[in-house]
Amino acid sequence: MLIGEVARRSGVSARMLRHYESLGLVRPSGRTGSGYREYSGDDIRRIFHVESLRSLGLSLREIGRALDDPGFTPSSLVEGLIDRTRERIAAETELLTRLRGIRAAEPADWDDVLQVVALMQALASQSADARQRAALSSAGEIPVPVEALAEAVLRESDPNVAGALRWALARSGDRGPALLAKGLGSPRAAVRERAVRSLTEMPGPEATAHLQTALADADAVVRGVAALALGTRGVADAVPTLIDMIVEGRNDTEAADALSVLAGDTATADGLANGLLDRLADHSADAPARGRLTQALAGIPGTTASDALVELSADEDRAVALTAAYLLRLRDAR
Repeated sequence: MLIGEVARRSGVSARMLRHYESLGLVRPSGRTGSGYREYSGDDIRRIFHVESLRSLGLSLREIGRALDDPGFTPSSLVEGLIDRTRERIAAETELLTRLRGIRAAEPADWDDVLQVVALMQALASQSADARQRAALSSAGEIPVPVEALAEAVLRESDPNVAGALRWALARSGDRGPALLAKGLGSPRAAVRERAVRSLTEMPGPEATAHLQTALADADAVVRGVAALALGTRGVADAVPTLIDMIVEGRNDTEAADALSVLAGDTATADGLANGLLDRLADHSADAPARGRLTQALAGIPGTTASDALVELSADEDRAVALTAAYLLRLRDAR
């Protein structure tokens, strides 16, 4: 089959077929009496092999090695292609994010575009000072796009920079909670914690709803941060986690304070007191945990808490009894 017919049937141009020949990828097996290239059935099959490998993203040099080197295994070839494709996707995703950020900033001219790009590059800087300055400058005439701020919050490990980023994101409009919610699905607990800490600084029902979702997180720190914030917002769903924190000694003072905020009416206060008493009666609670639970009753108003302290003042654990008696004296003095 002559080169023109091969080009027509294969879809590979005659020029490309000559290029393949020059590289030694596909050499026509014969020549006609007039000197024209003549391709055999095996040659045509090799052309289709080349095109198939090109469609996977291999270079022509890699294709030649794959076809001619007996030691070139498909598994290593595919693994290399997967790695390169991931890198390309990551680069394209980063570019797409940057372009969306520039569009969201609604630049008026090229100077604005360059300023947004500079701010976004600063957020990705290796220098913590540069990242912090970029976050603090977000309140300027050309703000940092909210998408870029949210991504920066989720990856920031420096506490000072993280605080500045959370401040900036909380002032960037109402899209922050939805963007941070994506971080709650991260497989990394540190990312989920950053998302929750930022959500605690955002008002409104959407942020509250995402914090309630975080109460079911597998990581105790993430649950705790969410529960403390929800307690101060008056969300009763946080109560079980807050009591767990007191038992486990994780931010137990803050957890007790959050419970006292929740004890706004008699029915709620009695319910909280009973929840603490249930844990006090749990035989798995050790002595330090019982002491912390007793102390937590101090912030709960109402007769149920008072009666519990009276009973605990005679507890067989001397530390618990002394704590309860002291708290009773404070209540009587009010």
